[in-house]
Amino acid sequence: MFARIVGLGVWRPGVLGLGLLAGLLAFQAKAIDEGIDYTKVSQPQPTETEGKVEVLEFFWYGCPHCWLLEPVLSQWRATMPENAAFRRFPAILGPTWEPLARAYFAAELMDKVDIIHEPLFRAIHVDKRRLQDLDAITKFVVGLGLDGAAFKEAYESFFVEMQVRRATELGKAFALDGVPAIVINGKFRTSATQAGSNEKLLKVVNYLIEREAKAAPDVAPAPPAAPVQAVPAAPAS
Repeated sequence: MFARIVGLGVWRPGVLGLGLLAGLLAFQAKAIDEGIDYTKVSQPQPTETEGKVEVLEFFWYGCPHCWLLEPVLSQWRATMPENAAFRRFPAILGPTWEPLARAYFAAELMDKVDIIHEPLFRAIHVDKRRLQDLDAITKFVVGLGLDGAAFKEAYESFFVEMQVRRATELGKAFALDGVPAIVINGKFRTSATQAGSNEKLLKVVNYLIEREAKAAPDVAPAPPAAPVQAVPAAPAS
């Protein structure tokens, strides 16, 4: 319990006091605060979405929370602000993360991300397949209709090597310590863990999109985003 001096008396939370306290806590739950719900990164990075606010998701196929966030993000993307652009980027926060990141980059080079993305998540988290090396991953994508030789060539290409290096650099620049994480316009980092829930995460993302749009003269204002539906939380790995 707590007390507060009011004039010459001491105020203690009774029915009215508890009501005020509940209101204050509810207000704090809805508020969006830097350092609590999101973090301003110390090394802002250039974006790749000129004229729009970039929303960049960092993920790893082996992360169960990233898998759980997929349908939430898909729903949000269907109604996201028109002045925002969404991109994915595999994080590489350890050596075991690299093979699956390479798989994504190889599919990107082949313009096949839409074919492998959801099935790869599902194979790992639903079917419990162990896809941890090039041979196993190649066998899997061949089953999806991709050319195995072309995939291996893409997997070991200069483009993928550069993307792997970029993933490592961005992980350090944005001080990523887990996934899923979302970076808005190369300046702000947030996650469901930091925001408190998936619902609050997307409210934070929408808030930062609006804030960045107002600050950037080349970004057109957008109509208000659709309300975010309540969904189960997906904390970072």
